[in-house]
Amino acid sequence: MLKHTALYPEHVRLGARLVDFAGWEMPIQYASQLDEHHAVRNDAGMFDVAHMSAVDLHGPRVRDFLRRLLANDIAKLGAPGKALYSCMLRADGGILDDLIVYFLGETWFRLVVNAATTDKDLAWIRRHAADFGVEVRHRSDLGILAVQGPNARARTLPLLPDALREAAGGLGNFQATVDGERFVARTGYTGEDGFELILPHAALVALWTQLLDAGVKPCGLGARDTLRLEAGMNLYGQDMDESTHPLESGLAWTVAFEPHDRDFIGRKAIEPLRGASKRKLVGLVLEGRGIARAHMKLRFANGASGETTSGGFAPTMRQSIALARVDASAEGGCEIEIRGQWVAARVVKPPFVRHGKVLV
Repeated sequence: MLKHTALYPEHVRLGARLVDFAGWEMPIQYASQLDEHHAVRNDAGMFDVAHMSAVDLHGPRVRDFLRRLLANDIAKLGAPGKALYSCMLRADGGILDDLIVYFLGETWFRLVVNAATTDKDLAWIRRHAADFGVEVRHRSDLGILAVQGPNARARTLPLLPDALREAAGGLGNFQATVDGERFVARTGYTGEDGFELILPHAALVALWTQLLDAGVKPCGLGARDTLRLEAGMNLYGQDMDESTHPLESGLAWTVAFEPHDRDFIGRKAIEPLRGASKRKLVGLVLEGRGIARAHMKLRFANGASGETTSGGFAPTMRQSIALARVDASAEGGCEIEIRGQWVAARVVKPPFVRHGKVLV
């Protein structure tokens, strides 16, 4: 049986097309995926992402634990409310998940992990937390709502309680604030400004209704995917997984090798690959006809090869784009095989679009 978020009745009421996503019945779109995409780029849209999980970590040694658990270094988080993006690696360097960690207090950090990996993440985290005496609490009592777009913050702030509104209005990028069980972060997965809110389920439904009345467009996972692809953001299970490491996934910037004595899980496996990875992740813009999809073969003028990991039509650009893992030696002209035909593509450095502007 598929699981449902607290907003499921709203999706049904609004006539959303629902699909199975990682065991959850979630909206892929409402009326028009294209309209939803453009609403986020040009105004404000909201996404039910309550299938994702908040995980709270408590204890006097929680910092030590996270410096061991994560490839990025939470020593960078000096002030409460700061957030950090990181991968969580296996001992062999394979990516178990990508996540955001929030520093909420010296004995309290919050992780937000992907829906499809929640069970294995919790098992891995609890296994290693025991060595540090850290309490791991899966916050299934809370749900997550993302409000994204150039007008997202302005539409959301008037609907928040007074104390939370004042704190949320002063947040910088990748910062968060918490008031009791209500949490607001200035983070997102679309390449636009906005908030991600973690709230008790009843409060989540109430805010959804208020945002609808304020003109914020409900958006499904289809638009979320085209937005994140334009923003050059990896999708776990496509652009990275346990068979790949961060240095071949465009995520070298999320691995903190300094200081030398921080022994994070996976370090011994990936450190020898610094500057020597056999593969890399690149962006592609299709120059011929067709739509790039995942798992399409690539060839380069110098004989190198590769494969697309994510791809699709980019509504903001009105072109087909893709992310691809290719040989590190790849250079020169590139072609993608689409339905038996080789189609020219231009290699670019993601992101493709940020804050409504085409960058490639």
